[in-house]
Amino acid sequence: MNSHLSYRNSSLSHKIGYAARHPGRIPPYAGRILPYARRWARDLWLGMQTGDHVSYYRAIMRSDIGNGPEAAVGGRTANRASWLRLGQMQFDYLLAHGLVPGMRMLEIGCGNLRAGRLLIDYLDTGNYYGIDISPDILVAALETIADYGLQAKLPRLALVDDLKLGFLPDQAFDVVHAHSVFSHSPIEVIDECLQHVGRIMAPGGFFDFTFHPTARSEHHVLREDFYYRPETLIALAAKNRLRARFLEDWERGPHLQSKLRVTRPDAPSVAT
Repeated sequence: MNSHLSYRNSSLSHKIGYAARHPGRIPPYAGRILPYARRWARDLWLGMQTGDHVSYYRAIMRSDIGNGPEAAVGGRTANRASWLRLGQMQFDYLLAHGLVPGMRMLEIGCGNLRAGRLLIDYLDTGNYYGIDISPDILVAALETIADYGLQAKLPRLALVDDLKLGFLPDQAFDVVHAHSVFSHSPIEVIDECLQHVGRIMAPGGFFDFTFHPTARSEHHVLREDFYYRPETLIALAAKNRLRARFLEDWERGPHLQSKLRVTRPDAPSVAT
């Protein structure tokens, strides 16, 4: 499971060591130094103004959305084409792995509905619920609903400060989905979600989430990007009385994150 991780995500110390050992290979990457310096300065500034991680990352999103909603949900190199492509990729994978129109779905970190626009259109009316910590990105999500003519599907969106999900009813959702959320979350945020997500999952339901994988020690880069060993997250799910499995077929896609599927062990899964 971990053979593909050694080159995909490495700690900053590993990259510095690599640069020292292979100075001739560094010039093509010199252009990345200035963007990293800018991120470092922003991290320092926002870190002094915010306390908890939610407040910090909400400020990050507010900063990123100044470059357009696509950049806020897809990184600084994102554009409209990549926004559409990545949303389609998420949607296609869910369809191939059990999603049907009658299912009720919660999308954690729905953003400006990169995948949500397709999910809203596909699911039965009223079956899509999206949550996000960023009020700015939810305003962009409302614009997406209008732009794609999805008003009649009655999607519901909510602003949240945590992932305790206390305002949602028991066993309300057949599918919970979080793409590129835990890749930006410290372990305590992931733990909080796993403590509570089982309560809102319907019998036979599942929770798919992506994360930045690493085969080395777990680390973060400027508190924006977090890297985890898959076995750490699988053990964290087990601690919270959930079963998690690594989705090997997701690895064949053109992306840098891995994916786990979480189910409740007290109910048989209806999805593949």
